[in-house]
Amino acid sequence: MTSLAPKISPFLWFDDRAEEAANFYVSVFPDSRILAVTRYGDTGTGTPGTVMTVSFELCGQRFMALNGGPHFTFSEAVSFLVDCGDQAEVDGYWEKLTRGGEPGACGWLKDRFGVSWQIVPRVLLEMVRDENGARADAVVRAMLQMKKLDIAALEAAHRGAASSAPH
Repeated sequence: MTSLAPKISPFLWFDDRAEEAANFYVSVFPDSRILAVTRYGDTGTGTPGTVMTVSFELCGQRFMALNGGPHFTFSEAVSFLVDCGDQAEVDGYWEKLTRGGEPGACGWLKDRFGVSWQIVPRVLLEMVRDENGARADAVVRAMLQMKKLDIAALEAAHRGAASSAPH
């Protein structure tokens, strides 16, 4: 029998805000939903009746969130990359996810729960893969000066390097 669940899913440990976080993420990303909520019973570390886990899906990717107490916290060592098709998408995710959180460098941010995200326009990855090293380097230099990524400025850096490159 084949399982419909993915073999690997991110598992997020929260102190006591797993359900709040899952509801927030579901509100930010289209085609997302809460799949299941489990509650602590008489056995376990949580107060009976309070949320233990929340299973949710963001754009087809399953996640599990646990209210496990204050023992562990998030760090930038793990982040979620959001592939954006245009500047409006970059702006929308950036605005929603930084609300109550904090912007970082190069398209990175921490949301109000401490989870790290990278809000990246697809075109950036295409430009940094450019076989012309001068153009790729110019794009990376421009990106390193930014917090929220600006597609027009990245493309200008790419074009500028292209026009000044030796023929």
